[in-house]
Amino acid sequence: MTDKPIKNTQSSPDDSNSADPEEEIVIDETEAGFLEDRDTDEYPSVLRITSEPEESHRRDALDRLDRWEEGEDVPHVINFQNPSDLRALLTDRRVELLQSVMADKPDSIRRLAERLDRDVKSVHDDLGVLTEYDIVHYEQDGRAKRPFVPYDTIEVSLEISTPQPTDDAVSA
Repeated sequence: MTDKPIKNTQSSPDDSNSADPEEEIVIDETEAGFLEDRDTDEYPSVLRITSEPEESHRRDALDRLDRWEEGEDVPHVINFQNPSDLRALLTDRRVELLQSVMADKPDSIRRLAERLDRDVKSVHDDLGVLTEYDIVHYEQDGRAKRPFVPYDTIEVSLEISTPQPTDDAVSA
């Protein structure tokens, strides 16, 4: 699989909980944008953001595919193999932003920034990062762009487990 680096452009001085502005977030290219052409009314109700080893994620993806083919509503999943990439995406400020957008869809980015008592540029930048991951979307309303989250729930899961020996390991 090809990894596509996406820069975290967070540069606001008022975002003391953000990750290093130069830190890269890496996401599997096949994941990002796969719902891009989908009608937002047809989005799954749950978005799951995970940090699992590749093998676990593949097994889960195949299981979700089987369940989806049987007509079950399955979550959209964004997986990061590296937990630091997940943390770089979901800073405290971005989580607060998501909670605000989900609680009451704002009329514009400017109104959202006012509601959060943040600089418009930093809110715009954070929305841009979240948009690259299909978490936030926009409705055009005249000149204003209205951000919204098409999911009812966002679940975050971080797996930490004891490393398992691989088949390639030579036993002593």
